[in-house]
Amino acid sequence: MKLLKISLTVAIILLTVGNSTAQKLKSFGSSIEKKMGPVTKKVPYTDVVSYLGYAAIDTEDEVRDGKKFYYIYVWIPAVAPELGLRMVSPVGKMKVKNAIKGSGYDDNASSEDYFDTYITLERSDIITKDKISNAKNAKWNTLASNDDSSELHKQPSGNSYNSVLRYKSKVGDPVGALTTGLYRIGFTTYKTGEVKGTFLAQIGSPIKLPGVIMAKTVDELLKQMK
Repeated sequence: MKLLKISLTVAIILLTVGNSTAQKLKSFGSSIEKKMGPVTKKVPYTDVVSYLGYAAIDTEDEVRDGKKFYYIYVWIPAVAPELGLRMVSPVGKMKVKNAIKGSGYDDNASSEDYFDTYITLERSDIITKDKISNAKNAKWNTLASNDDSSELHKQPSGNSYNSVLRYKSKVGDPVGALTTGLYRIGFTTYKTGEVKGTFLAQIGSPIKLPGVIMAKTVDELLKQMK
């Protein structure tokens, strides 16, 4: 009987892990909600750009408050009323159409490593393309951040440690408005520790923003703009 209980427990764990890595990613909903009968649902973002990457140990871009931060740089080509950001780790067997792939992702796509995502949406003071090469000297302002969200499926651990945030533009605010310019996604773990594993990062907007570019480095971003 004891052996049977152990076998059933192992089977449940394996089933949970398999389902979590193979789950279909739901559409990315905006802050706008519509009532459909008795159910209220978020209206999906019109424009969603996806980035598949792999975070390796000791390749962080910066240490902030004792945490290892990694960045993905984003060029937003027009004024936006809202930007949504979400991150999932690991990618597992999720199918993502037309995703930008970071270097090292394909080589590690089958990795089972993942991390407890913590994300930030940050805006720089660079608002024209010709200034992007000076990004090292840019001033960055964190617009929003998120740690855990129950909107996304659970990680293999069974915890809801994937992240989602939505930020509405503050019109007339020089710092808080979503204008044309250079942004970045910052990510790390909630607890101090290593960041390792595959991830999917997505930026969504309620309006079409042709020309959104995402890249792991400023140099890669500039290459994509040519």
